[in-house]
This record gives sequence, C-alpha cells and structure tokens, in this order.
Amino acid sequence: MQDLKQRTFDFAVNIGNLVLELPYNVVNKQYFNQLIRSSSSVGANYRAARRAKSDADFLNKLKIVEEECDESLYFLELFSVFNKKHFTKIEPLISEATELLKIFVSSINTTRDRLGKK
Repeated sequence: MQDLKQRTFDFAVNIGNLVLELPYNVVNKQYFNQLIRSSSSVGANYRAARRAKSDADFLNKLKIVEEECDESLYFLELFSVFNKKHFTKIEPLISEATELLKIFVSSINTTRDRLGKK
C-alpha cells in the first residue's frame, strides 16, 4: 500500500491539477479556494498527526484530517454537479477522497479503542 504521507500529498497535487483544468467561472471561483485549502490540509495535518506526542494528540490531529478530507469530498461533489463535462476528471478524486476518509475513520476508531474512548 502506498505510504499515506505520499498519498495525501499526491491527493493535494491532483486537486491542484484539476483546478487548473476546470473553467474559471463565478461558481468554480468560489469553490476553488475552499477545495485547495481543504485538500492540502489533509496532507499537512496528517504529517502533523505522524509527529503527535501521544495517542490522544494523534487522535485529535487525525480528527482534523478526517474533517478536512470530508470537506474536500463535499467540494468535489459540488464540482461534479457544476462541471458535468469534466466528471471523468473529478470522479477519480471523489473515489480517492472517499477511500482516504475511510482509512482515517478506521485509524480514529482503532486509536479510540486503544485509548478506551468512544
């Protein structure tokens, strides 16, 4: 399995490339900044989580990763509605965001179980 550090970096790069390909219009303009911020935050916060000082710190940082990944997924879904002719470029990123989100939720649940938290 590809290292998550590299995978989250690639996710942000692929989002950036998508944004460069989509038409610049009033709707996309508003969503571009949000998607770029949230997708790059996935990797940045995952890197921070890897440097966590404790399981509790790791859990808190990973929850931020989960939120940013879910936000990225939301904006990708919006882009797919407003950019139907570019769906073949957007769909793989929706799949990747969904897969990453599942991985992070699983890690959160595993860490919670280890810490005895709900």
